[in-house]
Amino acid sequence: MSERDEAAAAKTAAAKTAAEKVAAEKAARAARIDQAFNRAVPYNAWLGLETVDVGEKGAGRLVLRLPFREELVGNPETGVLHGGVITAAMDATSGGSVFLALAEPLRIATLDLRIDYLRPAEAGRDVLCSAHCYRVSRQVAFTRGVAHHGDPGEPIAHAVGTFMIFRDAPSRMADALKSGRAGEGEP
Repeated sequence: MSERDEAAAAKTAAAKTAAEKVAAEKAARAARIDQAFNRAVPYNAWLGLETVDVGEKGAGRLVLRLPFREELVGNPETGVLHGGVITAAMDATSGGSVFLALAEPLRIATLDLRIDYLRPAEAGRDVLCSAHCYRVSRQVAFTRGVAHHGDPGEPIAHAVGTFMIFRDAPSRMADALKSGRAGEGEP
């Protein structure tokens, strides 16, 4: 093998190692969100929210899956999910995107959440909720999101949210996210 080939092989191996490290960090962030947010919040756990993607570190992007279940149906004649369930899933996804955008986990609360329903969710299908925290000020974070069946270009609903950030208040959920102890004991 020539020096050139050896250098190319070393570069490829280094890139693979770096990519594996990024993937492992992303998986760890997804697991923390899944434990501290999807499982530790009783309503989110009841909804059955599942983490699909956490985006790049610090990007404030989150995708959660709301699995279809009969007990979430709002209209038994059509099998369409209740709008409140989609609102709750979008609230959770938007809040999770704020956690991912913050430099350190802090306690947050929803100040305002606006949902524009564009069409009903299709009966029997999971809903994907994606959100992006696009701005964080000292006390308020701003999010945009969309609920869809797999194609964000065909939305079920759009969401816009604002979240209060409590910088001086302790939070068990934030502590769990920070330490990786999420899901142990109380949220």
